[in-house]
Amino acid sequence: MFVDVVIIGSGIAGLSAALEAKVQGKSVVVVTKKYPIQAQSAMAQGGINASLDPKDSIQAHIEDTLRSSQGLADEEVVEYVCSQAPKAIEWLDSIGTPFSRQDNRVALRRLGGAKAPRACYAQDYTGLKILHTLFDNCIKEGVKFLSEKFLLNIIVEDNSAKGVTLLDLRSTKVEQLLATSIVLATGGFGKVYGAFSTNGFGSYGEGLAAAMRAGAKLSDLEFVQFHPTSLAKSAILISEAARGAGAKIVDSKGERFCDELATRDELSRAIWQKLQSGERVFLDMRELGEEFIEKELPQERKLAMIYEGVDPVKDLLPIRPAAHYTMGGIDVDLDGKTSIKALFACGECANAKLHGANRLGGNSLLEAVVLGRRTGGVAAAFENEVVQKEYERTKADQNFIKALFNLPNRIDFMERQEFLSKLLYNNVGIEREELAMKGVLSVIRQHQRELAFMGIRDKSPLYNTELVQFIEYGNILELTEAMVVAAIQRNESRGAHYRKDYPEQNDTYKAHSIVWKEDGVLCADFKGKR
Repeated sequence: MFVDVVIIGSGIAGLSAALEAKVQGKSVVVVTKKYPIQAQSAMAQGGINASLDPKDSIQAHIEDTLRSSQGLADEEVVEYVCSQAPKAIEWLDSIGTPFSRQDNRVALRRLGGAKAPRACYAQDYTGLKILHTLFDNCIKEGVKFLSEKFLLNIIVEDNSAKGVTLLDLRSTKVEQLLATSIVLATGGFGKVYGAFSTNGFGSYGEGLAAAMRAGAKLSDLEFVQFHPTSLAKSAILISEAARGAGAKIVDSKGERFCDELATRDELSRAIWQKLQSGERVFLDMRELGEEFIEKELPQERKLAMIYEGVDPVKDLLPIRPAAHYTMGGIDVDLDGKTSIKALFACGECANAKLHGANRLGGNSLLEAVVLGRRTGGVAAAFENEVVQKEYERTKADQNFIKALFNLPNRIDFMERQEFLSKLLYNNVGIEREELAMKGVLSVIRQHQRELAFMGIRDKSPLYNTELVQFIEYGNILELTEAMVVAAIQRNESRGAHYRKDYPEQNDTYKAHSIVWKEDGVLCADFKGKR
């Protein structure tokens, strides 16, 4: 099969790219391992930033974003995205996004790190509503979807992408899909932290792993954002919108100990340190009142009651920080171009240097729309000669899948994955130090050596979910090795990367970490280090 543009991932970034490419008259196929509206974007609650308030300004949005980034954002990218934000909201509004309204205008709320109310929202279902709207418009415009297809690898010849190999989840057969240009919009890898992540199952970063295997460079993987307010038992997200509306964070004595609208890295550390001292931490939403919560935060109340057994209208809600968003990703420029010709990336799987060391709440959905559309347009206009044949990469992946069925099942990889997620949360999480991280790196490399003994028990070719989980675990080991190496080499504290052994920011490291593979060996360096 051959198309002009293939997009891997059906979240907000992928669908925004698909619509823009389709507008240019190209044949577009969106590939998703689940179904389009099940993308991680649906879980975004708080809002999408744009300076629409008369008391706000694009310049203030730029300044807030740069300040939050701790010196690692690209000013050109920040200026472009923030200046395009009002137009992005206008576009989303025009195609039917059901934003909440105040005085017949798109309603705004304030999120942490922002000097003004700037987040446009749809109750606390913002990501879901935008995603549904984009999907409806993609169907209307004739964008084609291939569901239940898992990305294996990028087909590359002479440093030029020619297509992708996919695992059909229904039949376990390997297929190739050729295209003039490929856009990766596969989301982040926050679920490597397992039960200590707000992400849904599947956010294991297969797009990043495939890009790295293909020869693309990844950057800033050490910057993982932990959301300060997730439910203590389940790590399900409680939106920053609750704090923006006036909810308080209190300790076991009922006393406030932090600024609820500080940046996420500062707030997560404050809560983490309380928890480490043996205290419990709670979100107090009671003063917001039942009427307000039912109107503006209905999902938060339902989630709290179902998963924590607490009605936040009446009682304190137990919380803890959880891995939420990966600022680093496939290294790209403003156009979404990677270091491989014809391969593009956008959204959370990409690092366009908008967020730097710490993402500002409300900027992720904005990036997905603005840079998703820009990347889709650039990819659609790209010219690349693709010979329609069966590529060696496809044959290799077919043999790889056959081999997986024959591996001995001496070690339970699922137990290893759960163990690794706990190690990561406690040692490469909110607070880090070299000795502990080197211990985790040693465990990861031991698991890599033992993969050949971690076979699958299910030998069925039909909907073999265990096979997919095993492939995902391989991706996890590749990405966590790269993340931990990047974290070890950054001997400073900056934004979401906090080193107890190097607690101060050091301008020697005011640079982007880069990781890549040469002949299968992981390499790491800094780009622009002083």
